[in-house]
Amino acid sequence: MSVFIGKDRKARRAYGFDEIALVPGDITINPEEVDIKMPLGDMTLPIPFLASAMDGVVDPKFAIAMGKLGGLAVLNLEGIYTRYDDYETILEEISKATPEKATQLVQKLYVKPINEKLIAKRVREIKKAKVLCAVSAIPQRAERFGKIVEEAGADIFVVQSTVTTVRHIAKAYQVVDFKKLCRKMKIPVILGNCVTYKVALELAETGCAGLLVGIGPGSACTTRGVLGIGVPQVTAIADCAAAREFYYKKTGKYVSIIADGGMSTGGDICKSIASGADGVMVGSAFARTKEAPGRGFHWGMATPHANLPRGTRIHVGTTGTLEEILYGPARLDDGTQNLVGALRTSMGNVGAKNIREMQLTEIVIAPAIKTEGKLFQSAQKLGMCK
Repeated sequence: MSVFIGKDRKARRAYGFDEIALVPGDITINPEEVDIKMPLGDMTLPIPFLASAMDGVVDPKFAIAMGKLGGLAVLNLEGIYTRYDDYETILEEISKATPEKATQLVQKLYVKPINEKLIAKRVREIKKAKVLCAVSAIPQRAERFGKIVEEAGADIFVVQSTVTTVRHIAKAYQVVDFKKLCRKMKIPVILGNCVTYKVALELAETGCAGLLVGIGPGSACTTRGVLGIGVPQVTAIADCAAAREFYYKKTGKYVSIIADGGMSTGGDICKSIASGADGVMVGSAFARTKEAPGRGFHWGMATPHANLPRGTRIHVGTTGTLEEILYGPARLDDGTQNLVGALRTSMGNVGAKNIREMQLTEIVIAPAIKTEGKLFQSAQKLGMCK
């Protein structure tokens, strides 16, 4: 439903994670007996968790650890891992920078040209551990980098930018033809990011295996503040999932929806799936792991932009191992650990046997869901209780 925001101007109401709640089901299921596998092209991931293609989150070692635990980590082909052979000293320099100098330092470090030999090297490092290898590039470099990673043995190619459309207009550079790219690539291609029904449908029609949904919701992303664009994640996921269903009924081809960004707790992840996602791409939660390369820091993919950075380095700290974040045991009560357990338990409580059933969960508008009856919790967070 739209409302007037001024003369002849209407706006549609959109919802974020904190404004909705999931309704318990008429039946409940043992959480250990629900199926959380995620389809992706001809593949199936054991758990529907992807780690964001951010340098503070995923390096080759993290990608291997994530793969061995059943998830999928995406390595950024345009980050420090393909610009510097010895990247440990670079990570150390970023982690020690003052908040005032962090963005400028990151901009400076990313000026060094990408070494294409390192692209293949990183892919081979990950594949040597016998896990799935996923890598990402921006659309302008997709065709060239796609060939390199395919030959090196990558399993999944992600083409990602702040806003991705099939009908991009540019005179300064060659616009990538996504249909041609998806047809030529012998491995599944994931495209993103998008937030609307129409764009999601047009991207699905390129032949991709998955879509990333989310513009600006990430904790290290400042796109919404800098550019003023974005759609709250619940509405964005639901709209894009509707496009997936239409395309599936029309063609029989299933394109997975991956919620990308804005999820800081297990509850947010459960709401993403219930809104229509098949899986989630998470950054900050994994940046907190002992295995993350950022040493307790996390910075957005657009932070290095030379003229208009749309990300910032944030301190997230280190709260546990990757296994604890994914599978527990949870040592914190804030919903940031045992994310797999949270999803299983939520699915059991709403009576969803699998991800597809979870997408049909009843949702209510509930802006008070996080504060209702939580007087003492709120006071404690504000330091009013001792």
